[in-house]
Amino acid sequence: MAESNLQTNTFRVISNYLNTNVLVKMKGNRKVKGILTSFDQHLNLILDKAEEVGENSSKPIGLVLLRGDNVIAISPVG
Repeated sequence: MAESNLQTNTFRVISNYLNTNVLVKMKGNRKVKGILTSFDQHLNLILDKAEEVGENSSKPIGLVLLRGDNVIAISPVG
């Protein structure tokens, strides 16, 4: 039961980020920033106007699907 509540709360929080800029930290020490347009129960994310963020630069990559098992954290970007 607790796992179900945690999952429901997770989806509720991520739903609040829809159509806003987010920063996604991924395995392999990679970061991607973009507009969260969609997600599913596996935490696969679709970002529009995405860019891969490096130490001193960013690389535009456009529309991208990030596989949920590579996602470590999602946070809003102001």
